[in-house]
Amino acid sequence: MSSSGERQLVPAPLEKPKNAVALPPLPPAAGSNALVEYKPTAAPNIEEEDLEVKLRRIIEHVPVRVSNTSGSSAGSGSGDFHQYRQMRRKEQDRVARMEVDFQKRKELAEFNMRREERLKAAEERTAKKRLKRQKKKQRKREKKNKTNAGEEEHRKEESSDESGDSDQGEEAN
Repeated sequence: MSSSGERQLVPAPLEKPKNAVALPPLPPAAGSNALVEYKPTAAPNIEEEDLEVKLRRIIEHVPVRVSNTSGSSAGSGSGDFHQYRQMRRKEQDRVARMEVDFQKRKELAEFNMRREERLKAAEERTAKKRLKRQKKKQRKREKKNKTNAGEEEHRKEESSDESGDSDQGEEAN
């Protein structure tokens, strides 16, 4: 307000850009008698700023409807009870639908959690059995390699004995 008590008209911005960030109001001119004073705040938190932007978007885009409002007269007419009953029934239906929706979401979340636990347990069992099979195969390979190595040594000894015997036999003759 000016000093003479008259109100001032301030032009409002025509349109906000689509990706505009909510900014605090500009500081008033020095010495004004503004109803709302500008107080600079600390740097806003990014999460708080996002929530504020989302809240403003919701407020701007969600229509506010007030249906079947009663008049300003003190008494209520004979038809008002039927309107009240209809509004009450609609509200009860809305709350019931919200409850059903909440229960479905809750059951789905519990199901997914149990499913993840079962899959994790099955994967752990599979990994344990896989490790056991791999150990068994490894022991089998080691045993086979050990027996093969023993047979090769035995063959080498036999072949060396045979060749030695034939040399000795020829010398004896």
